[in-house]
Amino acid sequence: MNASPKNEPERILVVGRSPGVLVDTVEILRTKGYSADATNQFDRVLDDYDVKDIDIVVFGGMVPAGTKQYLREEISERNAHVTFVQGLAGIAGVIAAQVEGVASTDGAAASQVMYDAIRRSVQLTLNASARVTVEAWWHTSFTPPEPKSTSMRVVDAVLDEGSHIIPLPAHVPSEASFLTVSAGSAVRAFTVGAMPQSVMRMVPAGGMTGGASPSPSGSDLPPVSDVTTRSHDR
Repeated sequence: MNASPKNEPERILVVGRSPGVLVDTVEILRTKGYSADATNQFDRVLDDYDVKDIDIVVFGGMVPAGTKQYLREEISERNAHVTFVQGLAGIAGVIAAQVEGVASTDGAAASQVMYDAIRRSVQLTLNASARVTVEAWWHTSFTPPEPKSTSMRVVDAVLDEGSHIIPLPAHVPSEASFLTVSAGSAVRAFTVGAMPQSVMRMVPAGGMTGGASPSPSGSDLPPVSDVTTRSHDR
């Protein structure tokens, strides 16, 4: 995707489970100029949205694998240019950064943005001076249906052309933690610490089940309230 949200808004659909995360993600993306919607009604995606008119589909971590596969196939048949993104975390700011990373151009300022997991640092090479923002995010609770998180700003400054190493503060946990980096118009999201296996085991094994329906077989997740947003309802 090469369009900027300031010029030709990308059309985003976020398919996930947690109502609060979905609503917050849509609000962030709309504030940034995107045409964004979200739903937790997995079995109604193809009925509720014109998927031929969507540029990016984001799947949350609690969307069952069978559901994701089905929707990928059905949406791709209707829309050859769509891009699919797997959300890294149930954190609205991280999801929004992932969307920006796909939708925005890299621009001339940043030639390389990487995360060094061994040194826990951002490796950044700038072709020109640029405003750089690095933010750390991590989960503080995994209690469904609304996971909780916090964040801290690591860097927010104009950096000169050249190479920079930005270390991650020690108190950022090594589990369920993430980084978002913006350098000029380039945006990236990285996993610092993977989600714990106890959380991954919560992912339903079922197929096409709406978010507000009873929990799929084999899942201990509680039912959630319906979310089906519409861009034109703003």
